Amino acid sequence: MPTTSHRILFASFLGMASCTQKLPLTLETVADARIHKAKFIDIGEPGDSAGDILTFDQPLLNEKAEQIGNNSGTCIRTRMGHSFQCQWTLTLKNGSIQVAGRELDQGASDIAIVGGTGQYAGISGQMESVNNGDGTFTQTLHYWIR
Repeated sequence: MPTTSHRILFASFLGMASCTQKLPLTLETVADARIHKAKFIDIGEPGDSAGDILTFDQPLLNEKAEQIGNNSGTCIRTRMGHSFQCQWTLTLKNGSIQVAGRELDQGASDIAIVGGTGQYAGISGQMESVNNGDGTFTQTLHYWIR
């Protein structure tokens, strides 16, 4: 049976191991919905109501406004005037990143990175999505690849 000093030593080792973890990588993209606007599908009661669906397939840009891929997915209205529950894929030339979570109508939304393919296989982390108010969304991903 481990002694108290063994338990303290083991806990200290675990604390040191967590301190040596690498910082997350960062990728900043801009989803451009100015030309390819999301399609609103009105379900149930007319106007903004629970169950309404947004579908989108838009260019994905880098910080220089050059197209680097595609941003496509769906959102379901869950709280009127507040938020949608969404899932979408950022498709890049070297793989794709799948995200899912609550997208707020205003302000920044923290979205989970749920998987990836190609160079992004084994990805985990989160994405901050900000509606820029001009038809674009800045998406900043903070991630690790196992």
